[in-house]
Amino acid sequence: MTTPTTTALDWSALTPDQRDEAIAEANERLEGAPVAEVVRWTIEQFGQDVLVASSMQDTILPHMFAEALPGVQVLFLQTGYHFTETLQTRDEAAGRLPITVVEALPRQTVAEQDEEYGERLHDRDPNLCCFLRKVEPLARALEGHAAWVTGVRRVDAPTRAATPVVSWDDKHDLVKVNPLVAWTDDDVEAYQAEHDLPRNPLVAQGYPSIGCGPCTHKVAPGADPRSGRWSGKDKTECGIHT
Repeated sequence: MTTPTTTALDWSALTPDQRDEAIAEANERLEGAPVAEVVRWTIEQFGQDVLVASSMQDTILPHMFAEALPGVQVLFLQTGYHFTETLQTRDEAAGRLPITVVEALPRQTVAEQDEEYGERLHDRDPNLCCFLRKVEPLARALEGHAAWVTGVRRVDAPTRAATPVVSWDDKHDLVKVNPLVAWTDDDVEAYQAEHDLPRNPLVAQGYPSIGCGPCTHKVAPGADPRSGRWSGKDKTECGIHT
């Protein structure tokens, strides 16, 4: 079967109604389509003007986009609180894949944040800590880009169950693409194994959802994969996708 061709749009010139129509048409085409087609559509529409976000829990999206767009920019939020294994996975991916890792840095180092807000802000006010070290740096990194790609999957959490393949990100004024949105954990494992990709070793050690070290804990077998994030707190999202 021949893959439908895509006419690249000048997204910056679209009215809000035209933009919403284009996104609706994209979702109609891409919902249920192979992930490779979502990647192809994204590159046809945005070319080099896209950032592929990766937490380095796995390296599936960097691999997919690098195969179709060598040198693609891969965005990594350097919070200053990452596990050593996460940083090692980032470095291995940068060495093995044809990607350009772009680090989004908070305005303050951990020491500077501690001086202003007190130590262990993540324990006392995790929402503020996430905002300072993730949400605000991401917003700055996305400025001037036409689209960004995330690894959000519907099975991740109830808050993500209705995530579309393509949406307009009102918070950052650009298109957001979620190629893996319909994938299961088995799909993730199969792709990583097939392509022998760099992977975060913490996943095999009982960390199915990996964030910053102080706020990520092991998960009991059979428990909600995200139950290890902000354990004991009334918090399930860092604020990037909500």
